[in-house]
Amino acid sequence: MRKGFYGLGNIVRQYYKREATDGAVYIFVNRRRDKMKLLVWDRTGYVVYYKSLEQGTFEVPIRSNSTLSWSELVLILEGVRLDSVKRKKRYSYPR
Repeated sequence: MRKGFYGLGNIVRQYYKREATDGAVYIFVNRRRDKMKLLVWDRTGYVVYYKSLEQGTFEVPIRSNSTLSWSELVLILEGVRLDSVKRKKRYSYPR
């Protein structure tokens, strides 16, 4: 968790073969899962959000597909277990 803007951007380029300026939010969690960094490009530069928990750990889902929705990310940051969430049916705009 020592890397800053450009170090995290380089990780995205080297390991994920993507550009960190593509508008996605890239999530980095330490081994103890008590610290998280979010790397975002907001049209004018990089933004790094950093959260360190005083107690407990982040519940990080293990999936073959590594994408999360914004609502899932907010739930993780708030300490909610994703497997216990019951979602109600909502309208989804066809793409």
